[in-house]
Amino acid sequence: MLDISVAAFNDRGYDATSMGVLAERLGTTKSAIYYHVAGKEDLLRLALDKALDGLESVLEEPGARNGSPADRLRFVLRGAVLVLVRELPYVTLLLRLRGNTELERSALERRRRFDHEIATLVDLARADGSVRTDIDSRTITRLLFGMINSIVEWYKPDGSLTPDQLADDVIAIAFGGLQQPAER
Repeated sequence: MLDISVAAFNDRGYDATSMGVLAERLGTTKSAIYYHVAGKEDLLRLALDKALDGLESVLEEPGARNGSPADRLRFVLRGAVLVLVRELPYVTLLLRLRGNTELERSALERRRRFDHEIATLVDLARADGSVRTDIDSRTITRLLFGMINSIVEWYKPDGSLTPDQLADDVIAIAFGGLQQPAER
């Protein structure tokens, strides 16, 4: 039920998706949906929790807590890409929120806390000299998020690019840029 609801929210927009539309997509009645959830907002909450819980869990893993700031940043960025790919429809929904309801504002606040954790890692990596210091840390953080968040718009899970390859590519561009690597 949740997967189909999230697909409808992503296709039509949350506000434009009625319980009638959900019932039609699910091949059931509205009353059958209400048997399982109190309403459309409950489905949104469950969907957003799935996306945010996945992202937040990356921050709790040992790789996000131990090692150099640059290694921790690599770990968290890789984890964010893998969560995004694994929970693609759910993260897509999260990234399209506008903060129209208290639930949406709460989810956006959770996302901001996640973003702040990555910004802190960028600052720590800059301070120890492992990340460029000639670019403002807020700019670096925004560019990293822009690159990762754009994946929801073009990544095809059934395509030839695996989640691990995608994560490797994101890390390579984030830390090495577009310059050709030096010959070994």
